Amino acid sequence: MASTFASLCSLLLIVSSVLVSSYFGVSEAQPSVPVVKGLSWSFYDSSCPKLDSIVRKQLKKVFKEDIGQAAGLLRLHFHDCFVQGCDGSVLLDGSASGPSEQQAPPNLSLRAKAFQIINDLREIVHSKCGRVVSCADLTALAARDAVFLSGGPDYEVPLGRKDGLNFATRNETLANLPAPTSNTTKLLTDLAKKNLDATDVVALSGGHTIGLGHCTSFTGRLYPTQDATMDKTFANDLKQVCPAADTNATTALDIRSPDTFDNKYYVDLMNRQGLFTSDQDLYTDKRTRDIVTSFAVNQTLFFEKFVHSMIKMGQLSVLTGSKGEIRANCSIRNSDNANYLSSVVEEDEESLSEF
Repeated sequence: MASTFASLCSLLLIVSSVLVSSYFGVSEAQPSVPVVKGLSWSFYDSSCPKLDSIVRKQLKKVFKEDIGQAAGLLRLHFHDCFVQGCDGSVLLDGSASGPSEQQAPPNLSLRAKAFQIINDLREIVHSKCGRVVSCADLTALAARDAVFLSGGPDYEVPLGRKDGLNFATRNETLANLPAPTSNTTKLLTDLAKKNLDATDVVALSGGHTIGLGHCTSFTGRLYPTQDATMDKTFANDLKQVCPAADTNATTALDIRSPDTFDNKYYVDLMNRQGLFTSDQDLYTDKRTRDIVTSFAVNQTLFFEKFVHSMIKMGQLSVLTGSKGEIRANCSIRNSDNANYLSSVVEEDEESLSEF
């Protein structure tokens, strides 16, 4: 009897997956994403042909020491692209013109180590290829490898981004990064402005299959009363980690496989174990519930859609061609970089002496 019931459940999951997949018109083939003008799948084939292997080799070393850094790098790419496009502006330190994007509330919890990893990659790549690869491109590649090296899909990234010359203001940063307290209506409305649809929103939210959440981002669901959409046992466990609304602590975003990039995040949502309001409401809201279900029962489908949405997001408002620059230090504009400026002067003097 038990085996018959188990078989029936498995059959229902398979049927559900097929029905939902066909409903969304999804095929097993990797979807093609249009590449914006100025970017290319082969941008560095001549100038830095071993770029992918250089980045992956370094990140394998980083993740061997701490796989938690994968989530930090993935989040860094999201926060870069959502605010004034994928231009590496989130990497910039503040200046006399004002505080950087890093000082805006949504970015205060970005891992300091993630910024260091990107600059380390820049140093390694520039030493091997010269100053030809932008920090914005390195951030996109690091996010891709963060996904793959923690168990997720591997995919190509269109390259050719230039680094921005300015960072966004505090208000611009706040306006473009959805808060963890956002409901689905807020997410769909805000991300539609970036040409991201409901499937993109659900797929990109799957990045929460790795990483940590800070208590202050979700304790509003615990105190003073528990959110009715949250599983009671899950809530009680969270209260042990966060005994007060302002507790300074963190917990896994995905309780089933916190360090593995997989589809268990969506299984969490179906079991009312999503950490943030912005997570759980994707299953509560009828407009996105079927998409969540389709990803929960079909990891291949999730991976395909995630890749499609990441490539799409990774091309938001990019700078290419003569726009922007290739920073010699990811945290400083070249015009503010004394070391870079002195090296340029030395190069010019050498050229003149040769002439």
